[in-house]
Amino acid sequence: MTADSRLLEALKRHRVDKTPVWIMRQAGRYLPEYRAVRRQAKNFLTLCKTPELACQVSLQPVQRYPLDAAIIFSDILIIPEAMGLPLIFNDSGGPVFAHTLCSEKEIRALPTIAPEEQLAYLLEAIRLSEHELAGRIPLIGFAGSPWTLASYMIEGQSSRTFQQAQTMLHQQPQLMHELLDKISVNVAACLNAQAEAGAQCLMIFDTWGGLLSAEHYLEFSLRSIKNVIDRLHHQQQQNARPCIVFGKGNNLHLEKIADSGCDAIGIDWNVDIKQARRRVGQQLALQGNLDPKVLLASEQLIVKAVNKVLSDFGPHPGHIFNLGHGILPNTDPEKVAVMVEAVHAFEHNGF
Repeated sequence: MTADSRLLEALKRHRVDKTPVWIMRQAGRYLPEYRAVRRQAKNFLTLCKTPELACQVSLQPVQRYPLDAAIIFSDILIIPEAMGLPLIFNDSGGPVFAHTLCSEKEIRALPTIAPEEQLAYLLEAIRLSEHELAGRIPLIGFAGSPWTLASYMIEGQSSRTFQQAQTMLHQQPQLMHELLDKISVNVAACLNAQAEAGAQCLMIFDTWGGLLSAEHYLEFSLRSIKNVIDRLHHQQQQNARPCIVFGKGNNLHLEKIADSGCDAIGIDWNVDIKQARRRVGQQLALQGNLDPKVLLASEQLIVKAVNKVLSDFGPHPGHIFNLGHGILPNTDPEKVAVMVEAVHAFEHNGF
């Protein structure tokens, strides 16, 4: 089996010759070649919106390492920007919206986007990347979950608590549902357009679902994710791309996520992957879940930690190796090579 099918076969829970591996935040500041292109682009948003540059950095990791998938270089906040919220990326402070959603009137005025128009740069970057990959490995497209995007749109920037979003959820739950429904339509449209442009796998990042109580997670985060997946299945019909749902702090809800219609769950490093497999591994694939901080350790400890994740999952189909969150910017690229090699070198009894 070659890398072009390894990830996609694992997502179907078929047996593969080697556990497939890719890395969240695969193209980023830990790579010197990325930093060079980033300087050329002057700012992050220009890098995202210049298809040739976005393609270039999307391919950098797979040119350096024998990874089993590429992921398009983009950002989850381009959807809110396309919905009319001007976005600014500060090099020191991260993304900030020039204004936030504060009223019922503003929420009800939010448009349904046409990805082929507002997100044409993203779709062109996917087409360019897919052409350069030439079928060697699959390309992953992605978007943020509706709850995660709503949190940023209300708060205006990243936050530890997202107090303004939580306030709306508690005081105006119907208005929050209205906002989430609007975002769900646009997230599904964006993901579907990425699939049509050439992405062979889709991923939903539910970064802030873990901030919610169990009850509110099901009502406000997972419900909207399911709405997105239902729309994808309806729009793509018989040619539906496999979909991975990653949520930080989602351990309590694995069974419910497994019923959402996704093909795989990405789990963070706080989840016991052995237990996760026992809970949902007969239904769908699992992705994860090495602690990103392990890549700051020695090569020997990295190999040991990789082997533990793979051993804990066991000789069962349906595992995609990944970090339990994004790679840290100060990671030594050579340590990533050690990790990838260790994953591919591991031999399960029964594979």
